[in-house]
Amino acid sequence: MSTPILPYALLLAGGSSTRMGKDKASIRYAGTTQPEIVAELLRSSCSKFFLSLRKGQRNFTGLECLNIIHDSFESAGPLVGILSAMKAHPQMAWLVVACDLPLLDSISLDNLLARRDSTKIATAYRSSYDGKPEPLCAIYEPRARPVLEEFFDNDIRCPRKILMQTEPLLLDPVNPQALDNVNTPEEYEEAVRTLSLQ
Repeated sequence: MSTPILPYALLLAGGSSTRMGKDKASIRYAGTTQPEIVAELLRSSCSKFFLSLRKGQRNFTGLECLNIIHDSFESAGPLVGILSAMKAHPQMAWLVVACDLPLLDSISLDNLLARRDSTKIATAYRSSYDGKPEPLCAIYEPRARPVLEEFFDNDIRCPRKILMQTEPLLLDPVNPQALDNVNTPEEYEEAVRTLSLQ
């Protein structure tokens, strides 16, 4: 079996960040934003890197060098960002990463890429909390597009629920903390404390 080509990387930064009170993609950890951290982690693993933004959303200071894909659907949410990327480059696989995973590490990303199964619609980690798929640190293959579109058309917009109803390759996390997301100022402070101990 031939080795699949490297995927494109998509950093999802189009959420409204209501609970945080400001765009999570602009938050700095030790002077660096999450998109900058992920771009550095994926520099040698993905052939191109894109920032996913909602319609009308402006790019972030310091990230002007990144390619932008604005949502091309009227709805909102991470599924819209993923489908917009697939629409822009339909032949590519996408390594999708949320912008609120400050503890994400190269070991987790390298393992995801190394164990990728391009015959599945996606390769993702199981949550260390409930065993369900973690859809926002995952690789989506081109074959996933019609499946995701069908769910979208049937008003099922949650990527986790979609992966639960399909057959992705699910991996056990190598570093469970790497997939902990940060949605509130309190969670941000906890992540900063954790990073200071590493």
